Amino acid sequence: MAAEIIHPRSEDTADPVDAVFALHRGGKMQVAATVPVRDADDLSLAYTPGVARVCTAIAEQPDLVHEYTWVANTVAVVTDGTAVLGLGDIGPAASLPVMEGKAILFKQFGGVDAVPVALACTEVDEIVETVVRLAPSFGGVNLEDISAPRCFEIERRLQEALDIPVFHDDQHGTAIVTTAALWNAAKLTGREIGSLRAVISGAGAAGIAIAKMLVAAGIGDVAVCDRRGVVHEGRGDLTDVKAEIAGLTNKAGLKGSLADALAGADVFIGVSGGTVPEEAVATMAEGCFVFAMANPNPEIHPEVAHKYAAVVATGRSDFPNQINNVLAFPGIFAGALSVRASRITEGMKLAAAEALAGVVADELSAQKVIPSPFDPRVAPAVTKAVAEAARREGVARR
Repeated sequence: MAAEIIHPRSEDTADPVDAVFALHRGGKMQVAATVPVRDADDLSLAYTPGVARVCTAIAEQPDLVHEYTWVANTVAVVTDGTAVLGLGDIGPAASLPVMEGKAILFKQFGGVDAVPVALACTEVDEIVETVVRLAPSFGGVNLEDISAPRCFEIERRLQEALDIPVFHDDQHGTAIVTTAALWNAAKLTGREIGSLRAVISGAGAAGIAIAKMLVAAGIGDVAVCDRRGVVHEGRGDLTDVKAEIAGLTNKAGLKGSLADALAGADVFIGVSGGTVPEEAVATMAEGCFVFAMANPNPEIHPEVAHKYAAVVATGRSDFPNQINNVLAFPGIFAGALSVRASRITEGMKLAAAEALAGVVADELSAQKVIPSPFDPRVAPAVTKAVAEAARREGVARR
């Protein structure tokens, strides 16, 4: 049976569903000129014959494309529509409202222009080839809502093929914001991140990236769990990506279920959906942290988490401590583009997390271990930190 199509009633936008459709009518973005074309003189400068001089200059000195076109400040938001929000594989056309939303967040929070690019292909080779062919029009590529495990190979191959930043936000944006929140939660409670044992529920794009970043940040130990339980080196059913993460994590040698791993754990990080039973949460260490980020239903509801945890975070905007990628990706790309970075390195990601944590370092409370997305200090702090890290890491070209 086909899903019911709901359209807004033009005479009444009090209904939230109708208000959503009304806002999206005609799309959420448009192309706007940055120069006037008022008369023949303007036309001759913006287009022919004047434009030919600029084209010739770029042909002779290709780097001038960054000075005389939009490339220097424009990102492609690329998806195949296979892992859109919590909706799953809904296809490229249905993904466009999300990609448009991502693009306007780039502009509002980072001053970066972004163009939605929804691809009608899902094979790794086709996606890589298509993006490589499109790349001359853009200064960076933000991969979005591409299902695992393909997303890992797509990002890796594009990073190898292109000399512009390629960033899969579902992986690294989530990891950066989570790491920043964890640093601040540890600071608030007088602990070091190296003393903490974390358990991650979910071994997809976000879970794998969070685990890698926490290891790089010096976490005491972290175990990743998928549907079959703890990802460990003794399992014979692991993909290449999970086998790699098994070798980097789980120093304690844990086996068994998520509930088994949570016993005595200091941190729960949820990026999987599902529900964690309260009795499992009750076995965590005293003063633990619960970051239950599934939307719209956190793996552990905050009311339950607060019974046991010193700090609770979710992915929702209606609870304190929202782990929201918009805290990271606009500033990361703004910083990378500002110095014409050839790629986004692990050092740049850690610098972004440190800068994000630092925004509220003097204002910490159990209700505030991460800034609001609307805090005007966020994007400038992340932008500056990423640009400086790019120079330190030798990937900046100006």
